[in-house]
Order: sequence, then structure tokens, then C-alpha cells
Amino acid sequence: MGTIAHTQEAFSISDLSPEQQKILIDIRRRKTELLLQIQHLKDELVEVVSEMESLDSGEDGKNSNKTKMMSIGRKKFNMDPKKGIEYLIEKGLLQNTPESVAQFLHKGEGLNKTAIGDYLGEKNDFNEKVLQAFVDLHDFTDLILVQALRQFLWSFRLPGEAQKIDRMMECFAKRYCDCQGENNIFENSDTCYVLSFAIIMLNTSLHNPSVKDKPTIEQFINMNRGINQGQDLPRELLVGLYDSIKAEPFKIPEDDGNDLMHTFFNPDKEGWLWKQGGRYKSWKRRWFILNDNCLYYFEYTTDKEPRGIIPLENISVRECTDRQKQHCFELYASGGADFIKACKTDSEGKVVEGKHTVYRMSASSEEEKNEWMQRLKQSISHNPFYDMLANRKRKAQHHN
Repeated sequence: MGTIAHTQEAFSISDLSPEQQKILIDIRRRKTELLLQIQHLKDELVEVVSEMESLDSGEDGKNSNKTKMMSIGRKKFNMDPKKGIEYLIEKGLLQNTPESVAQFLHKGEGLNKTAIGDYLGEKNDFNEKVLQAFVDLHDFTDLILVQALRQFLWSFRLPGEAQKIDRMMECFAKRYCDCQGENNIFENSDTCYVLSFAIIMLNTSLHNPSVKDKPTIEQFINMNRGINQGQDLPRELLVGLYDSIKAEPFKIPEDDGNDLMHTFFNPDKEGWLWKQGGRYKSWKRRWFILNDNCLYYFEYTTDKEPRGIIPLENISVRECTDRQKQHCFELYASGGADFIKACKTDSEGKVVEGKHTVYRMSASSEEEKNEWMQRLKQSISHNPFYDMLANRKRKAQHHN
């Protein structure tokens, strides 16, 4: 979890009423928005200065202007990838071809890797051609699959949308098989696709501290039985992949963007709710923030980190009644999930995985309850990625 900087107050937040606390967080939000606007104006000023300097007729002036426009283009790309590419093409710094854009993204100089992933995952003809050209710039010849994955996943950050991930990993699998030529051991690219995700999930299971039951080599082998058009892959191959991931986790590029700041200062909804505990059924008042398909809750509005995060995937919301509280509703596991995928911090500040089947909340009024339920229903999503992966695995296990 990231942190959010807050101004230190000379008084305790508990001295304020809920209304005063709401005013305080609104002031902080406006302050942050103002700082973002100032930064935007600074960027615009740089662009204006650059345009003025383009009047310089000297060769050095032209080169300097080109460098500055490229810098502006990178900044625009990091804020809005589509507009950034359009700006660079308009200024003649990129050709309006998938190959030229792919080269720019592959080089990646000064680019936000999350923005690269978002652009490559967009579903339209031009972006899909850029994705294909981008993947073709990777040479996976003579690399085992885990080495190719390390190279590929370092060049951008996988986006969060299942359909985008599916397109990108499908391109990767086909490119990897093509690079192996006669040495390719996979019957088709679907086998490579399924095994690639098995490796990614293995990496998470082995190196995520919240996963207590680490998979064994035998479990990894059993999980991948029959995926090569009904045949098993060589045991020594799977053992080598397992050992490589166990010895060294994937290095996932981290960007310096203020993702949490944007999340918490531009919420879909926020406010105080009473939350019932899991093990002990006591009620505690928490500040909830809903945004980006996640529900965050804090003990105080001034907390730097949320006490808990509830991703709104494979869960549903419904009204409920409780003897102690009015205006109650609850989130519950659905879509085949046994538990709600969530995490929280314990009394020692350690992040632990939640084991809730239900999260029950109480609002201050019937109107507030209905609004929370409506907003939550709009944000709740069923993650289609697992269905797509299951379908791809069935396809890899059978002859076409």
C-alpha cells in the first residue's frame, strides 16, 4: 500500500464532529486538486515556451526544440497515452505507423510502464497492430519460457482488465512459439499461453507473504497435466520452471505515479459507515472510500493507509437486518468464490489476508444505505479472466 501525505494538525481528529471532519477532508482534496492544476499549467507553459523557441532558425535551436517537444510528448503520454501518441505524430516525431509507435514504446525512455500497458491493451485496429509489432520486437530465441516472460513483463505493466491481458498474453505465446522454430515443444500456442499463466500464478503463490500454503513442485506439475493437446509436458521442463521462479521472483516494474492519491482524492463515494467485525461481531465506525472497483476503509479520515481493502470482484450486495443496527446491507461472496478476496492490517500493522464470507455495514439512514448499495452494485464486477483461462486450458488439453 502506498501512503498519502497529510498536513500535521495541532489538534486531534477525534476533537472534531463528523461534519467538521468531512469539511477537513474536502479542504485537503481541493488543495490536492489545486496542486494538480498548477502542475498541469506548468506543463502547458513548457509547451508554449517550446513552441516559441521553434522560431529559432539555427540548427542547434531546431535540435533543442525537437528534444523539448519529445519531452512534452512523453509527459502527455504518461497522462493520456492516446493524446501523447497523437501529439508526437502531429509534431513529426513519430510516424503514423504501428511499427514506429511500437519502437517508441519498446524503447520506453521516460515512459510510464503502466501507460504503455494500457495503450497496448486497447481494442482497436491500430492499437492491436502496435501490440503485435511491439511483441515482435522481443527476441525469445533460445530462451526458456520463464526467461522470455521475465523479459516481456519488464517492458510494461500488465493492465488490470482481463480482455486486455488475454490479447497481450496470446500475442506473447504465439511470438514465443515462433521464436523456438523446430525446437518448439508446444503442440500449439494455447499450451504456451496456459503454462505462462501457471508460471505467473506460481510466482504470486511462492512470493506473496499473504499466501501461507506454498505450492509444491508436485502440485505445480499436477496443475499442468495434459495441457499439451492431451499430453503431459516433460517433467524436467516443469521442474526447471518451478526452481527458477522459486529462486528469483519476477521483477515487476513500479511507476512513480501517485496512484493512491488519485484514488483517494477522486472517489466514487465516501463516508462514515458502521462495520461489523469478522471474528468478534462488534460494530466499529469506519471511514469508507469507494473507487476503482475497490472499497477501502480507514479508522480515521487522516490515516495515511487504509485499514482494509475489499476488491469488488466476484461478490454481490444485498439488504439485511440486524438486531443491533438499522439500515444494514452486506457484501457476500458469489460467482463461485468461497471467500471475499480482501486484506487488512492487524494490531501489529502487518498485512493479512481476510477470510470473510460476508462484510456487513450499517448506514446512518435508509437513503444513505440505498445510495451506498447502488454505487457498490455499479462498481462490483465479475472477473472474466478466470473463465477465459479455463476455456483456454480446455482447448489446450484437446485436439482441435
